[in-house]
Amino acid sequence: MTKRYETVFILTPVLSEDQAKETVGKFKALLKEGRGKIHHEENWGMRKLAYPIQKKSSGFYHLIEFESDPALIAKLETEYRRDERVIRFLTVAMDKHHIAFAESRPGRGGKEAEAGSGQRSKKINA
Repeated sequence: MTKRYETVFILTPVLSEDQAKETVGKFKALLKEGRGKIHHEENWGMRKLAYPIQKKSSGFYHLIEFESDPALIAKLETEYRRDERVIRFLTVAMDKHHIAFAESRPGRGGKEAEAGSGQRSKKINA
């Protein structure tokens, strides 16, 4: 039985853009090898951390929404722990309300997001 998950991880800021993309590609490949289906991904870029982690005050944030078997989560998190480029990560199971909210967020290209953005622009122009 597959479930839907969302994972956010923070990469060390000493990486170049290419190294960060390579690291993200590694984790996406791991999901695909484990028969996971990626629904959405967002690169949030370099952001300031709320508090220092490993004497670093910023990091590259990346979010991936995917569907997989629960057994794949243990493998994914083991790889996060083994990779010295990852300074923090969080993986959560999405319930039906979380999925509905995620699909209606602006920038996702969903029907609700498009309708919402159109209404907003009308109010601003009025």
